[in-house]
Amino acid sequence: MKNISKHITYLESTFSAKALSSKVDNIPSEEHLVRMIYVAEQCFEPLRVWYNKPIKINSFYRSPVLNKLVKGSKTSGHVLGNSIDITAGSKKENEKLFNWLKENVKYDQLINEYDFTWIHISTKIRGNRNMCFKIV
Repeated sequence: MKNISKHITYLESTFSAKALSSKVDNIPSEEHLVRMIYVAEQCFEPLRVWYNKPIKINSFYRSPVLNKLVKGSKTSGHVLGNSIDITAGSKKENEKLFNWLKENVKYDQLINEYDFTWIHISTKIRGNRNMCFKIV
C-alpha cells in the first residue's frame, strides 16, 4: 500500500524510530488500515486542506509491542489505528490546528499535549465520545 490518504503515506503512518532501533514490527492489519483510513479522511485531510501547509505525523499506528516500548497508554487508540499525533512545528501553529479541529470535525478524543507540543486526535466509525482536554 502506498498511501493511507492524499497526504499520508503508509510509511509515515507506521514509522517509529523506536520500532526501528528495537527491531519491532509495526505492521497494521487490514482492520487497522480501515480505521486509519477513516481517521485520515475524517480528521487529517480536512485539516490539511484548511491549513494548506504540511503537517507532521508524530505517531499513528502502534503495534501493542511498540506501544509498550514507548510507554503508551494500555488503552491507546494508536494500537487500534484510531488515533494520530500531529504537529505543525510550533506551539502557536498547533494551537490553531487544535482550535480548528475542535470546531470542524467529529472526534472521540482531541488532546492538547503538553501546552500544544503536539495534538492528539482520534475518531471512531461509531461511538465517539467528543472528549476534549489537555495533558500537562
